[in-house]
Order: sequence, then C-alpha cells, then structure tokens
Amino acid sequence: MVLYIVRHGETARNREKVLQGRSNAPLNASGISQSEKVREFLAEEGITIDAVYASPLIRAVQTAEYITGSSDVITDERLLEMDYGPYEGASLENPAPELITFFSDFVHIPAPEGMESLASVTERLGSFLEEISGRHSGNILISTHAIAMKGALEYLTPESGGSYWSKYIGNCGVYRSEYRNGKFTVPEEIFALVYEPGV
Repeated sequence: MVLYIVRHGETARNREKVLQGRSNAPLNASGISQSEKVREFLAEEGITIDAVYASPLIRAVQTAEYITGSSDVITDERLLEMDYGPYEGASLENPAPELITFFSDFVHIPAPEGMESLASVTERLGSFLEEISGRHSGNILISTHAIAMKGALEYLTPESGGSYWSKYIGNCGVYRSEYRNGKFTVPEEIFALVYEPGV
C-alpha cells in the first residue's frame, strides 16, 4: 500500500489568512486549479488511485474529487483539522499573544486552553493510518488539512522530534509513504506548488 497525503486546495479563508480550523468553506477558483494540478501530476507519474479518504469538511472532499475525478470519497472524522476552539477564525496576521507563544515552539509549549492538543491530533491520525494499513494494498489518497497532515507525518516519523509542526505545507502539497513489511516508510514530499498571490 502506498499513501498519498494531500493538503486541501485554497479557500477564501486561506486567502484571508485566518485560522480556518473546522469552518466549512469550499475551495475557491485557485483551490480548484491547485487540485487539478495534483491530478495532472499523478497522471504524468502514472499513478492511479485505488481508494480515496477525506476529512468530512467540504474543502477536503472537493480536493479529493478534483484530484481523482470521482465522487467515491470515504470521509472519516479523524482526518478533520485541529480543533482550534475559541481561536477558530483568529487572524494569522495579528494573532493573540498566547497563539504567538504557541506558534513559536510547538514542541515544548502546549496549545492554548480550549484548543486540541497536538498529541491528540497525532493520536487520531495514527489511529486512522493503522486502521487502513490492514485494509488496502493499492494506492490510497488521503485529503486532509495542514495541522492534521502534520500529525500524520509526525506519526509516520516518530524520530522527527516534532519537526513537522513548524514545517510549511502549502495548499495541495503531497507526501508519499509506503506500507511494507508491517510498517510505514518515512514520508517524502513529492509535490508542492509555488504560491502566487492573487492567482
């Protein structure tokens, strides 16, 4: 089994630079175009997808549908974005002091009160990955969100020491990991778009 983990395409909320979290904004025109570019990349690489999973949020489902050209998407709540609690919709250009502190050192500083912990994100993504590892043998697409995706990468790379939390993953960035001999390989980034403001 080979996993292809993708962050959803852009939404208006991304463009507004706010913590989007579990708000249910659809893809904007750029997000659709980004998703189609992933589809083109996979086709050029000769990669066919055998099963598709996504967060229940519409932006993740739409991304999966545009990439695969299919509406046969299985949703799983474990793929939801981090629950930002009272910080949902907070500005990323002018964040609260406690968010600045948290963002400065994800590994050692716990999430502010009311937000889901990073350990919880990793745990639920790990639960999902372990469950599907015994279910499939082909190429699996997983469409999710930035922090949720980082939780998956942390689970797949225990020796990372939390390094993925501060790593930038742009809209429609794709990582690949193979499940063989009872374990996952270290994920590798295989596709990333250059962000062009206003496009």
